[in-house]
Amino acid sequence: MIPVADGVSLNAAAGGSGSPIVLLHGFPQTRLMWRHVAADLAADHTVICPDLRGYGASDKPEGDYSKRTMAADIVALAHALGHDRFALAGHDRGALVAFRAGLDHPETITHLACLDVLPTLDMWDVMRGRTAAVGFHLYLMAQPPGLPERMIAADPDAFFGHFLDIWANAPFPADVRAAYLDACRAAVPSIVADYRASAGIDVEHDQADRDAGNRLAMPVTVLQQDWGAALGFDAAALWRAWAPDLRHLTVDHGHFMAEEAPADVAKALRDLLTR
Repeated sequence: MIPVADGVSLNAAAGGSGSPIVLLHGFPQTRLMWRHVAADLAADHTVICPDLRGYGASDKPEGDYSKRTMAADIVALAHALGHDRFALAGHDRGALVAFRAGLDHPETITHLACLDVLPTLDMWDVMRGRTAAVGFHLYLMAQPPGLPERMIAADPDAFFGHFLDIWANAPFPADVRAAYLDACRAAVPSIVADYRASAGIDVEHDQADRDAGNRLAMPVTVLQQDWGAALGFDAAALWRAWAPDLRHLTVDHGHFMAEEAPADVAKALRDLLTR
């Protein structure tokens, strides 16, 4: 456990040698999701895989789960491990933390990769009508404290397992699925707090950056499924508004692409690191 803020420590694993890259997991997962990609990249990079604040074995404080605070955690973690500048890749929730780190810490983040998300501000803009039902969990966890936590805690395995099953192209190994469910079962309030922030303070932060004309200064790679075809938007155009130096790749892997196609993800990250 590595202290990153007052009373907050993150569980992290590190290995390999060479230029550093930090890999951030998504929902409903932990740093375990990077096991294949991390092993590949560690051949010539220092790879750091933390559990985000509120997830896995990291601390789960009450209060602030803004992506700004969670991004500051990651910068503090890397600095504690001796890295003043590093590449950053995130999946799902971790990609939103990575996006915020890129905007808030451009002097620190050398390269940025975001897997299967849109920036928070754009995500809410494209979710409308009946097609928004696919993101029902976003609306549930946006509700005021109390109700969503009680509803999810009533049967957390059914709730979190639903996403592990429907977002995957192939079933998870039983031990991996069980590990994710165990971790989520123990983190319901903090996971809800993370999502609730994305319906409030995170939108405010994104809007402030858009109004100020702030954009990502580093090379950016985005890998995502073809959500735009299903929901009616141009994902590459939305990302390009934030990232002038963008490589946007539409893939046919499932949401959990780092586990379903780790060689493809590792290659995309290696290509990013050469830009």
